[in-house]
Amino acid sequence: MSRICTLTLSVLAAGMFATSPAVIAQTAGQPAAKPAAKPAPAKKPVSQSRKEIKSEAKGLALATEVTEEINNNQLEIANRVLTGTAQCEFNQKVQVDPLQGKPGHFKVAFNKASYTMVPQETTTGAVRLEDKKNGIVWLQIPSKSMMMNHKIGQRMVDGCMHAEQRAAVEAVKAASPQ
Repeated sequence: MSRICTLTLSVLAAGMFATSPAVIAQTAGQPAAKPAAKPAPAKKPVSQSRKEIKSEAKGLALATEVTEEINNNQLEIANRVLTGTAQCEFNQKVQVDPLQGKPGHFKVAFNKASYTMVPQETTTGAVRLEDKKNGIVWLQIPSKSMMMNHKIGQRMVDGCMHAEQRAAVEAVKAASPQ
């Protein structure tokens, strides 16, 4: 026999031993037995989609923001917050307004974005309003105010002055000897 025939017979013989019982039964003229049904895979517990999780997180953040309590020290700081329009460097403006019905909460708007901020205590006596969710901070000292993005450590706008700050700076200039 040639090598090809020997190889072919070897492959056929190996296939015959590897044949399933259903195929052997059919070749013997018997009806094929139905293969056993595989059990259904166990269902995994239903998990929430990312969208649902994000939605719940946003709702929780909103609830936390809305229900954030202001203590007496923060209310005292809120009384020192300058409100209205602050003129800033490079012809920019920041609008600071108290939120109606929420003592100690302020809406601070800059560049088409607005932030809900609450006063935070400082060791220096500076007025610090903060939107913890967005990482935005409004700092107010007697000579100027500025807005910072605390998350990336960058100043967003500087040299902002309300009318009261301009008057204080002018008074210091007038009082200092030339």
